[in-house]
Amino acid sequence: MYRLLFRVVLRRVPAETAHRAGFWLIRVAGAAGAAGLLRRWLGPRDPALRVHALGLEFPGPLGLAAGFDKDARATAGLGALGFGFVEVGTVTARAQPGNPRPRLFRLPADRALVNRMGFNNEGAVAAAARLRRRRRGSGAGPVVGVNIGKTRAVPEAEAAADYAASARAVADVADYVVVNVSSPNTPGLRDLQAADRLRPVLVAVREALDAATGSAGGSRRVPLLVKIAPDLAAQDVDAVADLAVELGLDGIIATNTTTSRDGLASSPSEVAAAGAGGLSGPPLRGAALAVLRRLRERAGDRLVLIAAGGIDTPDDAWERLAAGATLVQAYTGFIYGGPLWPRRMHAGLARRARELAERGI
Repeated sequence: MYRLLFRVVLRRVPAETAHRAGFWLIRVAGAAGAAGLLRRWLGPRDPALRVHALGLEFPGPLGLAAGFDKDARATAGLGALGFGFVEVGTVTARAQPGNPRPRLFRLPADRALVNRMGFNNEGAVAAAARLRRRRRGSGAGPVVGVNIGKTRAVPEAEAAADYAASARAVADVADYVVVNVSSPNTPGLRDLQAADRLRPVLVAVREALDAATGSAGGSRRVPLLVKIAPDLAAQDVDAVADLAVELGLDGIIATNTTTSRDGLASSPSEVAAAGAGGLSGPPLRGAALAVLRRLRERAGDRLVLIAAGGIDTPDDAWERLAAGATLVQAYTGFIYGGPLWPRRMHAGLARRARELAERGI
């Protein structure tokens, strides 16, 4: 039914408009008292799916990647749909409107999206306040990570302080924090992936998280990860992995969207009409998998690797887990797959796990 709705209605509506409508329905599901019922129906329950990582318990390995719930408004509804965890953001220290619309485009022939959103969000403080209210309320819901980025107006020389401000704002409500230096939609952001530029950012964020949680009277150490691009050269992937291990980071998310348009089935005119921005979906699969495998080869089991990029089917997710990922994330697959997609994904992964167990592997 969702495929029919998408083909007949949703693909004819501007992508961001359709997103806002669907997002509203998810918020309603989470706020209307139905979240518990939905979670019991759609949530991962098979013990074979449970994952312990980052000091946290995940009911299933599939999470929602950052970008869908930018301001932490729908975590309860998204958890009720069956995601094992939800990553909100990207949030920045200052509220900002993002890039001009239109800024989100579909390439249906590739089941892909092109976005140039530009970190539109209401700010880290506002997102933290929402998460704080959620915890004071029912307390139920998924593991929630917070993805933080650089405020567009902040020069690179002040990037470390800007990221640290966001980290302080969310430290007490984030189950984990991700430093996003890999979006192609903020000018100069990807330059921060160079190890010498990334180091001060990661050091400042780690110090801010530790200081914030310490000042709150607790001893919880907030797990810290960094999210990188699929377009990095092999030596740069190695450099980020080495830096992450050296600084004691908890993990890396591989990967963000790509600026490449190679190998698309969509017509050149459709691709040109979408314009600049990050491409997500199945065309990203090969590049994201290659980065994941290189990270695993370089860092071994010293880092938790979360795979993202081009994960559309249970086989895609299983391939990433087999390649060394502990958890997987998706966004575009959810857009094309619909509200029951997380349930189908976890069901497929559970079947794979049971098959291996039966074979004694």
